Amino acid sequence: MNLKQKEILVALDGSDRAFETVKYISRISSFKKMRVVLFNVFDKIPEPYWDMEKQPNIGPRVREVRHRGMQNEKMIKEYMEEARQKLLNAGFPQDNVQVKITKRKSGIDRDILMEAKRGYSAVAVGRKGISKIRGIALGSVTNKLLEKLDFVPLLVVGKATRPGRFLLCVDGSGGAKRAVDYVGSILNSSDYEVNLTHVIRVEDKKGIAETEINIGAVFDYAKTRLIDSGITQNQINTQIITGAKSRSGAIVKEAKQCGYGTIVVGRRGISNVNDFFMGRVSNKVIQLASRNTVWVVH
Repeated sequence: MNLKQKEILVALDGSDRAFETVKYISRISSFKKMRVVLFNVFDKIPEPYWDMEKQPNIGPRVREVRHRGMQNEKMIKEYMEEARQKLLNAGFPQDNVQVKITKRKSGIDRDILMEAKRGYSAVAVGRKGISKIRGIALGSVTNKLLEKLDFVPLLVVGKATRPGRFLLCVDGSGGAKRAVDYVGSILNSSDYEVNLTHVIRVEDKKGIAETEINIGAVFDYAKTRLIDSGITQNQINTQIITGAKSRSGAIVKEAKQCGYGTIVVGRRGISNVNDFFMGRVSNKVIQLASRNTVWVVH
């Protein structure tokens, strides 16, 4: 995969929490080979307010709203420039970083989705953020993107902005295989450790031996794909977590205890291993892993 032709859309809302997304992106060297678009959907003052300003009883209030809107627009421009400088200071080529502020059209989440359809290879957002610009809450937007963004990977950045070690969840599904390939395409020139992990729930213990055989083949496939992408064998580990009450809970617990900064899951897919539906797990992982960044690969 030629990353020089890839673009990543980083959706920002003007909040400090959303700025953590920029910090995370700045710390993955492979992203420097990509074109990064810092994207903001700005809700300007509706046109009817400008005509209402002439009305004596409403005029003062409208002027106040207009003034606040102008202040907010100035703030968001300064914020976006600060985000751009953060990437430039991290070594991103100037030509590879673009700021794009667009007027709200159909809604923040829908406008991000429309922009994402312009050929981006990934969309990055903050887990949750209360914007300095009144009325914008990126948390609700992130939830809507999780539901609707099913054509490119979604990177949901948590509180801890260092990528750290990568916990890559595999289950034999098509989604998990695409997650493996995506991780390989991004980390092929890095020294990050990748841990291939499969979780077996309590009720699956009777078939644990058969499951281990099946998932062993999945591990072999994933390791081959990662090595072919340029990740060395020394960077790859495998593990099976057994007897878990909750797959998502076990994944997040493992990430927390062992210092994995990034968790990677398939968006959805029916696995050949015990009909494992990754969609439910990916959503729960994001809800539970408040500090981790979660890559959800379609």
